[in-house]
Amino acid sequence: MAAKSKNFRGTSYHSTDEKARITVPARFREVLRDGEVDGVMVSRMDGALVAYPFDEWQVIENRIMTKSKRNAKLRQFRRFFVGGAQECMCDKQGRILVPKDLRDYAGIGAKEEIALVGAVSHFEIWDKKKYDVAYEDFEEVLNSGELDDEIEDMGL
Repeated sequence: MAAKSKNFRGTSYHSTDEKARITVPARFREVLRDGEVDGVMVSRMDGALVAYPFDEWQVIENRIMTKSKRNAKLRQFRRFFVGGAQECMCDKQGRILVPKDLRDYAGIGAKEEIALVGAVSHFEIWDKKKYDVAYEDFEEVLNSGELDDEIEDMGL
């Protein structure tokens, strides 16, 4: 029997429901259940949403808050990322209702296709069309050879 993963991996495609609720994939819910609370902290990044388990969010937030307060750009980031984050609890069906301001940022409405992308410590929530464009853009970068040295350094 395979060991149960405690990380977010893989990509799932879903549609939001009529109330714009997002169904969290079962394998992601299993990771969330390992924590004390069945929910996530959701913030914005790169035109998408990022969802962290509460214990991981605390680590990230503490790391961000200890950075220099003299750097104006870092203060803007803190304001945008930490100040814009919201708690989203899972309901009994494993869905979360992300607040409208965060959904608007990511371009996610009711009955829309989305991509949920595992990123080990958290997962990303993308409007599927935006994700497809980002994926195509990355394919171009990958094919350009721009990252060849870094990828080789990782042993891949």
